[in-house]
Amino acid sequence: MTRIPPLTDSEMTASAKAAHVALGEYGPFDNWARVAAHSPAVLEHVAGMLTGLRAQDTLPRRALELAMVTVSRLNACDYCLSHHTPLLTVEGLSPEGAARLPDVEGHPELDDCDKAVVRYAQAVTTRSGRMHDAEVHDLRQWFSNAQIVELTWRIALTGAFNRFNDALQIQIEPEVEPVEA
Repeated sequence: MTRIPPLTDSEMTASAKAAHVALGEYGPFDNWARVAAHSPAVLEHVAGMLTGLRAQDTLPRRALELAMVTVSRLNACDYCLSHHTPLLTVEGLSPEGAARLPDVEGHPELDDCDKAVVRYAQAVTTRSGRMHDAEVHDLRQWFSNAQIVELTWRIALTGAFNRFNDALQIQIEPEVEPVEA
């Protein structure tokens, strides 16, 4: 059970309702948005940032989903895994391949770029202050500085979402197939 009750449409401010609609166009995050609506600024900024990042279309979708599933596996966030594992399978990874993350050694479905993304997501998530320059440098074979900045932000943001979702026990939407960590 969610620790903070989701707001109904009639309980939301006008700005929260607009952000709720925008986030709904981004993906099936109704439960998340209804809890976040308790703080309209949170909902508005998150909806704006996510839709803005998607419109910017800087990162390849596969890299983005690999990073988000890796972080969510490391943090054991069922909510995020349930939302992002299907998107990663659309990008060519099997459900079994996604479940195997962050293990990349001998992973038959990952190329060298994929492995670099997964390793980077793991490093940012587990030891961001102790990373080596080489870990960022390795990404430059495939990504521009702008893409590395966004990738790093999305990895850190996924960790924040994992903590928010788990701390408040956000429930997976009924139309989303649950995936357990």
